[in-house]
Amino acid sequence: MIMENSDTHYFAAFDLGATSGRAVLGKFEDGQFSMEEVYRFPNGIMELNGKYFWNIYDIFSNVRKALTMIAKRGIELSSIGIDSWGVDFGYIAGDGTLLGLPRAYRDPYTSGIPSEVFKIIPRDELYDITGIQILDFNSVFQLYAAKNEKSSALEYAGKILFIPDLLLYFLTGKMVCEYTEASTSQLIDPRTRDFDRSVLSRLGIDSSILLPPVQPGTVAGKLDNRIAAETGLRPGIPVVAVAEHDTASAVVAVPASDPGFAYLSSGTWSLMGIESEKPIISADSCKMNFTNEGGIEGTVRFLKNITGMWLLEQCRKVWEKEGSTYDYPAMEKMAQNAYQGRTVPVINPDDPSLANPENMVSAICSLVAAGGYDLPANDGEMISIIYHSLVKRYAEVFGMLRDFAGFPLKKLHVIGGGSANAYMNRLTAKALGVPVAAGPKEASAIGNIMIQAKASGLFRDRWEIRRAVAGSCNMEIFNP
Repeated sequence: MIMENSDTHYFAAFDLGATSGRAVLGKFEDGQFSMEEVYRFPNGIMELNGKYFWNIYDIFSNVRKALTMIAKRGIELSSIGIDSWGVDFGYIAGDGTLLGLPRAYRDPYTSGIPSEVFKIIPRDELYDITGIQILDFNSVFQLYAAKNEKSSALEYAGKILFIPDLLLYFLTGKMVCEYTEASTSQLIDPRTRDFDRSVLSRLGIDSSILLPPVQPGTVAGKLDNRIAAETGLRPGIPVVAVAEHDTASAVVAVPASDPGFAYLSSGTWSLMGIESEKPIISADSCKMNFTNEGGIEGTVRFLKNITGMWLLEQCRKVWEKEGSTYDYPAMEKMAQNAYQGRTVPVINPDDPSLANPENMVSAICSLVAAGGYDLPANDGEMISIIYHSLVKRYAEVFGMLRDFAGFPLKKLHVIGGGSANAYMNRLTAKALGVPVAAGPKEASAIGNIMIQAKASGLFRDRWEIRRAVAGSCNMEIFNP
């Protein structure tokens, strides 16, 4: 329940993704929660001379634009928070200057780097220290790749700031390192919830570039007076380090009533996991490449990354170049109508060849052919292949989670953009054999707002937050 408070509170939440960002305004009034999207803007990886970057200055320009739009409505903000994807960061010089644009996690400069790192820190040992799944683009591998490149940014860096923290720095002039975001780096020990600085030291990198982590809900600083004057907002608005990893924020907004749930945060990535009170680090979790990322209130997000709607988004780009444009409801209908009475081919959605191919349609067709299937005859069949392949993978990972959980998994909560896909939700419920509760769609933004509200004293804990979310969103249940 929302704590009794007759005041009206407004919170600005920026939810940044790999393809777009949005500013969302959350409102608490008379015990009721509501939210609206104020502004949406494109985001994307920028290639410069064969390297891939995030245009952090353009992102920040859009953040300022959204704050100006809010100010023009005469809204008094209680605070501001930002969440985003994980692992990527910017280098900050000793004088506070950003040393170039942050590299993007899909930059191939980390290709082959894990095997080099494992010669210094064996794979099993690195996993035992951090509990984080091995992915080429983890921050630890990006830093080692930068060292191998003799990166001037790394050489002159005083600190590194992960993407949300970098934007908070632009807003406040204060540098912090939020825990849930930092936990994706493969540099933090989840038992101590602090960096294990020996990892970087053993790799020949100065570990003083790491700031000590702060927990979600920490006030990072106050809105800089110059930004306030530029946007028209009042000076001194608190800027909160929310659960800055977008999945961490999304899990905050899972409308669960008890711990016996699994979640699937469905977007560019599909992240399936459970909320655990302690890290789950074992030979089996290492072999299956599960990860222990930071959650709120000392919890661990024990989960597995599954390539998600990235596959479909990249296919859409190919189709758009060919003159065909489809929205998500249309693609859902196309998938339902495909392969009537016939077996749908399935592929491994996590195949390395699908990480960032020049042509996603061709890459998927190659895997279909390698599996001995006939190639899709049309775009609807391609969409159906993607959906059924993802659902098959969901069922595999859910089965693994059941073995690790230590408690019965009675329900799967699907949150994020994919929760609106009723066809996939039905397929998932059937494949997993448990009810699927779909919603909220805007889970990351809601979780971002809720952590700000908790920092303002409106909630006591995550279960109060979840009851409030359940009371304000429309969940749809899909039974097996």
